[in-house]
Amino acid sequence: MIAILMGGNSTERDVSLNSGESIYKSLENQNIDCFKFDWLGDNLEELWTQNFDKAFIALHGRGGEDGAIQRQLEKHNIAYTGSNANASEQCMNKAKTKNIWKQYDLALSPWVVANAGQVIPEIDFPLPWAVKPILEGSSVGISKVEDMSQLKPALKLAFKYDNTALIEKWIEGNEYTVSILNGKPLPVVQIKVDQGFYDYQSKYLSDTTQYLSPCGLSNAEEKHLQEIAMQAFDVMGAKTWGRVDFILDKKNAPYLLEINTVPGMTSHSLVPMAAKAFGLSFDELVLAILNG
Repeated sequence: MIAILMGGNSTERDVSLNSGESIYKSLENQNIDCFKFDWLGDNLEELWTQNFDKAFIALHGRGGEDGAIQRQLEKHNIAYTGSNANASEQCMNKAKTKNIWKQYDLALSPWVVANAGQVIPEIDFPLPWAVKPILEGSSVGISKVEDMSQLKPALKLAFKYDNTALIEKWIEGNEYTVSILNGKPLPVVQIKVDQGFYDYQSKYLSDTTQYLSPCGLSNAEEKHLQEIAMQAFDVMGAKTWGRVDFILDKKNAPYLLEINTVPGMTSHSLVPMAAKAFGLSFDELVLAILNG
């Protein structure tokens, strides 16, 4: 019996419910015994009363992607999909991720970390900047700062979600993503938005965002991106499946953005698109993650 853990109490609750529903339908299609469990943040005791062998984690954001639910499952000796608690925690924290990637000389835009109620550290790289909370996904709370007058409101927004924010150099260019499944990179997907950047609206609500696979890069460029993604994934200790996001600047030089250890599994989601480009159906993808 498989428990599909979905919902949660993060800002990505709605996306998680959609992901969980898609996974549930897929497992049912394949005659795999399963049930949905809407985790509300304080009802885990109900979960432990259920009889199940493995948890399929479809929780996005805090609580589900940061090692918290993984630790609870480990305490109860219950198997689950995806990365372990320590890797999940590191990957969720954008500052920790950047620090680890920096140790391996992976390509990153420069950044500083700002803490609520403290003096903003000196920023020695030019505008524009991206300001983002360090523990949010789905582009929640991100701002583009094009002059100094916008920094305070951007930090105020980021601090609504977290006491710590990342200020990093904004790289102008195209966004690409590499999905990883059981030790192999899937075809690269290019993301094209009508205007602005790939924010929450573009990710989940817009029907004009384009996802291109083939991604438009040469074979050598695509392979290079996949190699970087695999290294970025492996050095974080991530396992089974995930997604690594990039910006390629105007010279096509890649910069790592972030890593997702429980990516979306909705109709707008990137991992199912990459799997499809690889020749895997949604049902085959779900099964590969479950058995990974």
